[in-house]
Amino acid sequence: MKLGVTEFVEAMSSTLEFSFPSVVVEGEVASFKVNQGKFVFFDLKDEGASFGCFMMVFNLKMALEDGMRVVVVGTPKITAWGKFSFTVTRIMPVGEGSIRRNFELLKGELEKEGLFAPEKKRELPEDIGKIGVISSVDAAGYKDFVKILGERWGGLELQVAHTQVQGAVAAEQIVRALRYFNERGEVDVVAILRGGGSADDLAAFNDEELARAIAASKIVVLTGIGHEVDESLADLAADVRASTPSNAAQMLTRDKKEAVDSLAREITGVGRWIDEKIMVEREELNKKVIQAAENIIVNTTTADTGVAGRKRELEGLNPENVLRRGYGMIRGRYEVGSVVEITTDKKQVSAEVKSVKERTN
Repeated sequence: MKLGVTEFVEAMSSTLEFSFPSVVVEGEVASFKVNQGKFVFFDLKDEGASFGCFMMVFNLKMALEDGMRVVVVGTPKITAWGKFSFTVTRIMPVGEGSIRRNFELLKGELEKEGLFAPEKKRELPEDIGKIGVISSVDAAGYKDFVKILGERWGGLELQVAHTQVQGAVAAEQIVRALRYFNERGEVDVVAILRGGGSADDLAAFNDEELARAIAASKIVVLTGIGHEVDESLADLAADVRASTPSNAAQMLTRDKKEAVDSLAREITGVGRWIDEKIMVEREELNKKVIQAAENIIVNTTTADTGVAGRKRELEGLNPENVLRRGYGMIRGRYEVGSVVEITTDKKQVSAEVKSVKERTN
């Protein structure tokens, strides 16, 4: 078969692209540079070989520098100049050293932008009914989260976005899920969950695009990633950070037993307050009753004294009492020759009037 140079290069490039539409390669970065703020070039090497890589700067979601060990996802091709090139669509650090370095570099850049500022953080809603969950439903961390939610309170509605939580495409899937929940606006909080693992397992949560998506979320974001000692850019960007997925479930719900005990304590306290109130009111009422009784006694005594006095006065005016003291009552006309009736206490006397004259003092 006779081919021209252009045809041969195009055939070889097409063969590569058809045979390897997406390849994942791990190696060490060398000769890293960015041209015109748009194009990223670097070599990927190991002990035995090296090849050139190209990517657009908007696909670079990590802080890259020479010496870092990375995993790249891309497609191989032959350029028009007959050189092998690898077009990268996704890149992630691997190995504890590279992951730590990427974390430190990106953390410094994002801190300068104010992405992690405390004043931007929001508290969890007080009344949570619907929770958006971003996690792998097959992961132990997700299962622990659901189990503890049910044990503590229950009755919450979960909307779950199943994503990978490690690997080269995990961060991209989590970002899409977070944007989905924000577009729908149906949940009160979004929980991003991933159980413990190695630094490589958790590397997806140090993705720059993911950190920016979390910080820009209109819905409050809670992260429960790894163990308590693990820290990621996703944790720093989130409104609230839980130490583990289990701890995230605890933060989102009340403990049923604690709630029942608290209610019982409140009821007991109210009962005591009522008893004390009744006792105070009873004492006040007793005081008023005693005072009223004392007033009645005083008033009755005073009234009795007044009645006795009036009785004595009336007895003093009783004609019979006057008669018994030696006086008499005369009835009739005071005219000479008239007969008058004289009454004493024991006698009734008739007498003729012999003389009548005016009394002088």
